[in-house]
Amino acid sequence: MEPAVLGSKLASALVGQLVRKLFRPDGPGAGLVDRPVRLSALVSFRGEKRTLGEKEVRALATGLVRAATDSPGEAPFPADEETAVADALTRQLLALGDLDMDDVQAVRLGHRELAGKLRRQAPPDPGLSADACHFLDSAIEWSCLQILEFFTRRSTFVARTLVEQTRAQAELIARTDELLARTPRPGAADRDFERRYLPYVADRQRHITIYGIDLRDSPDRWPLEVAYLSLEATTAEESPLTEEHPGGPLTLRLRAEEALLAHDRVLLRGDAGSGKTTLVQWLAVTAARDGSGVPYVLPLRTLIRAGSLPSPAGFLTAVSCPLTPPEGWTERVLTAGRGLVLVDGLDEIPAADRHRTRDWLLSLIRAYPGNRWLLTSRPTAVRPDWLAAEGFGELTLAPMRRPDVATFVHRWHTAAGAPEYATPLLDSLRTKRDLARLATNPLMCGLICALHRERRGYLPTGRKELYDAALTMLLARRDRERGLELELGEETQLELIQRLAYALVLSGRTEMEVETAESIVDRCLPAVGLRGPATAVLHDLLLRSGLLRQPADGVVDFVHRTFQDYLGARYAVEEGHLDVLAGRADDTQWEDVIRMAVAHARPRERASLIRQLLARDVPRLTLLALACLEHAPALDAAVRAEVEQRAAALIPPASKEDARALAEAGPLVLELLPGPQGLSAEQARDVTITASLLAAEEPAGALAVLRRFREHPDIGVRRQLAGTWSRFDTAEYASEVLDHLPRPGLYLGCESPGQRAALAGMRPWAGLAFIGEHAPEAILAAVPQPSDVTLLDLRDNPLVTDLGALLPFGSLRNLLLARCTQARGLDRLAELPLTELICGRIDDLTGLASLRSLRRLTLEQELPGHSLTEVLPVDAHLTYLFLGRHTTNRTGLRGLEHWHELVDLSIGSLTTELTRADWRSVAALPQLRQLHLHARLLRELPDSIDHMPELPTVKVLRLTGLLGTEDLAVLASRFPQLHSVALQNMPGHTFPLSRYSGVFPPGVDVRLLER
Repeated sequence: MEPAVLGSKLASALVGQLVRKLFRPDGPGAGLVDRPVRLSALVSFRGEKRTLGEKEVRALATGLVRAATDSPGEAPFPADEETAVADALTRQLLALGDLDMDDVQAVRLGHRELAGKLRRQAPPDPGLSADACHFLDSAIEWSCLQILEFFTRRSTFVARTLVEQTRAQAELIARTDELLARTPRPGAADRDFERRYLPYVADRQRHITIYGIDLRDSPDRWPLEVAYLSLEATTAEESPLTEEHPGGPLTLRLRAEEALLAHDRVLLRGDAGSGKTTLVQWLAVTAARDGSGVPYVLPLRTLIRAGSLPSPAGFLTAVSCPLTPPEGWTERVLTAGRGLVLVDGLDEIPAADRHRTRDWLLSLIRAYPGNRWLLTSRPTAVRPDWLAAEGFGELTLAPMRRPDVATFVHRWHTAAGAPEYATPLLDSLRTKRDLARLATNPLMCGLICALHRERRGYLPTGRKELYDAALTMLLARRDRERGLELELGEETQLELIQRLAYALVLSGRTEMEVETAESIVDRCLPAVGLRGPATAVLHDLLLRSGLLRQPADGVVDFVHRTFQDYLGARYAVEEGHLDVLAGRADDTQWEDVIRMAVAHARPRERASLIRQLLARDVPRLTLLALACLEHAPALDAAVRAEVEQRAAALIPPASKEDARALAEAGPLVLELLPGPQGLSAEQARDVTITASLLAAEEPAGALAVLRRFREHPDIGVRRQLAGTWSRFDTAEYASEVLDHLPRPGLYLGCESPGQRAALAGMRPWAGLAFIGEHAPEAILAAVPQPSDVTLLDLRDNPLVTDLGALLPFGSLRNLLLARCTQARGLDRLAELPLTELICGRIDDLTGLASLRSLRRLTLEQELPGHSLTEVLPVDAHLTYLFLGRHTTNRTGLRGLEHWHELVDLSIGSLTTELTRADWRSVAALPQLRQLHLHARLLRELPDSIDHMPELPTVKVLRLTGLLGTEDLAVLASRFPQLHSVALQNMPGHTFPLSRYSGVFPPGVDVRLLER
């Protein structure tokens, strides 16, 4: 730093206060003495009567240093050295008490020499920077100057001998203070101005203005902090040539506001309403608030109106900034490389002015290197690589993704004070595909939000009004309100663009070559009263309409497919091509075109088109006709009634099979699915089945439907919702649906690491299933509160080895182990309160006998030993037992009578005959009420049934796996007290219940359970 600046930060008023505290005041009657008084007796921190201690000296030195660093202007040394400088100054001041001299000697010595003695007595830390040492030297010299002045004023004995020196010192101090007061500090005026300018910029740019929306309840300005959305920008770079990557263009994505972190010079392209100007505002506000640069927001449309483009000195005047900077301030900022120059709207100035704008910008960059520069433009305003030679990187704002849209909608409604409308709108955006395609940039999202809020949570009946408002905004109002001159009127633009749209619709494509587009425009020019050339007219449409774009060289398409369909339908209706539309109804790509044609058509034309759809008698076309009703405010009542009558047979679906068939109609169905209000539990379940099946084609729409059922009380509906997790984005489905499900009677299955991670963030689940390879420690990590889990299902998991790893599930009552082929140590589970165990194909059943708390047991693998009592827990009070395939190969049913509390016995598809001895063990069960048998015993092991005695205690019989060919008469006599029979078919085999209606005695309830 300059010495004058250092001295200004240590003015005598500050140091004088310090010195007065360092030395004791004169006592009463002080005067001439016969011997000098040493400094050690004068300082206040030495001697018998201390008025100041080392702690206080340190505090005074720290205060002096802080006062210097907090004063306006550049800091005298790095901020992280403040403590070290204060410590060094403290040591040097304390060294006054160690000097072997008196006050007279000190005065004669002079302030510089005195300061040198103090520095030698207490040298500074060698690690201090040069700036810090410079400041410390200046500080101690100024302190010594004040100390000597203090001595000259103490008492009369020094006044006589030092009067001349006293006058000289006082005169020197006074003149120096006066000089400092009169001399302005370098850069002070600049810093004072920036303290006013930066808050002004932050305040000026902190609101977003939405042009073209004049709805009653929707203001056109929103707080930037609330409404700003961080979007992605993409850039194409050449990838390196490697074996894995053969080189060529590589698309990179980064957050748009990080663009200037990757490049000092950026040309940012974006379609109309994509957020270019909002990004400029955000960068300006951020820089102004965090001090990362001095921002200059320069809208080109404003600069061009003034005539010549401004020099740096005219930046603020050109944008009507009311603040007047010091002369040369902007040049000094740019010379120092502290500028953030944000030039907005290259596309908003005439083409003739763009080259001189380029020259103006490049001259600034060459004159002031080291600053950051951002230029924004619509994609087609200038050719690719327009500024590449000058080191500008090109970025393109990407369309909003689904999470971006959700964030925008929530923030918009928060800013509007209407958060209750956000969720219903998001559901509409998810289920209505044309709306979702429309909401891909902040401008269109803002329009949709505004229309939705103005109608108190409902979008227009039919979306024609929404599209009309969007077209008016994009084609005319937005540019007009931004002060731009329009070369083509709204109707002229519409006529030209809708012909391009219809040509694309007819070809079944979404883009066309520029030459084709120019020929279509050329044929249309006479009809709209224009004289070409078509190339220039098409260029104006690409640049200003906001509907067309040039995604690649030589190609034209629409910014949103929904505008193509809407305008193509408009032209088809005007030209009377409804039969053409009806003939293409089988193609799902024409669905939206047909619906929009109904919106544009007159009532008689609507009725004709809808009748043609119904005449085909195809479920999907019937549903398309139903979807068209939304766009037909005026329609023949008989046609409307016929559509609704036919659709009622399809929606809601009447069975699972109907639900699956309905899903085959495609994503259109999602807009039409009802509920849950007014639906039975079965209908609600079937609606969720249909929506789940459509998740692969339209996940957002399917999710929006399922969200409506997430609090449904029926267990069947909730099981369907829990079981379809894998069809959706893991985290989103967990937060939107699963975490809201009522838990009673429900368990949740996890199949992937992503699902485990989502599980950890949800409310606790009492029932959990982990399917596939999940290490026990990973399972525990996914369950923050394992003591909440009462049911655990582990399947197909070879990573489960030591079952003792499950002990943290201290409340576990139900455990399923299926195909955990390495699992061992069932005895370790004796510490858990297990009441049910389902076990099949684990490595070792040793230890099963120790599970005394079991009440229900299911086994599906061969048991060791010769009797059930050798394997099963003999101390357990079992009430239910299932013995599956191969289970009884060695043990038979011997010993079964030991569990005399058994109520329910289920015998699966055994592979060995049951003997009379086995059945005697069954007959010895006094509490047995229900018996389940697999039909394989009848078909393949008939002796097992022949050996069966009467079982008078059995009231309920269930037969599973039936083909419909089995003879059940042999069973009728075995159960004299039978009350009910349930028959269940083998999947893929059906038969009528009447086949067995006469087999069992009258009064026995026989039911058929179809699979």
